[in-house]
Amino acid sequence: MVSCDPALVQRLERAEASANAAFVEARAQVEPAVGACWLEVAGTSALFDGVGSPLTQTFGLGLIEPVEAPTFAALEAFFSARGASTSHEVAASASAAVTRQLLARCYQAIEHSTVWARATTAVGDRPPSAIGVRRVEADEVERWALVSGEGWSDVGAAVSEFIVQFGRVMAHARGVVLFLAELDAKPIAAAALNLQADVALLAGASTLPSARGNGAQRALLDARLAYAAAQGIELAMLVTQPEGASARNAARAGF
Repeated sequence: MVSCDPALVQRLERAEASANAAFVEARAQVEPAVGACWLEVAGTSALFDGVGSPLTQTFGLGLIEPVEAPTFAALEAFFSARGASTSHEVAASASAAVTRQLLARCYQAIEHSTVWARATTAVGDRPPSAIGVRRVEADEVERWALVSGEGWSDVGAAVSEFIVQFGRVMAHARGVVLFLAELDAKPIAAAALNLQADVALLAGASTLPSARGNGAQRALLDARLAYAAAQGIELAMLVTQPEGASARNAARAGF
């Protein structure tokens, strides 16, 4: 287990908050009826992307500035005014005072995730691959979104459709670059890169169930790191569940 210095934690948290704020701004542009918006309260970003959206939450709680009871009240008022419950994404390095206040206000942990980071520069040589990776052109967004959704088809139709809709909005967010992985000239996987605050955030990766095991995810990861490095960005990050294939892929890729 690698611990991180507070400055790096703040940098990564700001990048993720900025990436999600960009998505909320895109939602407001593409689907104004949702009422998507965000604000910053005492260094904490509060984002509303619609009731029930996984992006309707806060980022950076207690990392940038100390959080007092009035800050919690202002954040909760922001969400309740829009009919949403209040959810906070809290870094493990947040102060004990933040934890005490969360418990005092009856918050409960509902999930854990791992934030991975590494330099964008290549680590070692990769063997030749039959997988080709390319950036998605503006007129291919729908194709990219459908491939992204199909990558979740084995989880269920509802999840797959959610990913398609999510991808259609993501394509309009500032800082986002989309990629497709192809085998025999056919798309088999999709992924996104979000360039925010001098950090490359890797997200949105999925592979068609029938095409797994061919190395598409590693090819997409390498291509996104190379693209970010070419833009002069030196630090990359991604977020996974603590265990599972994505976490193993991150570790193998030098994160």
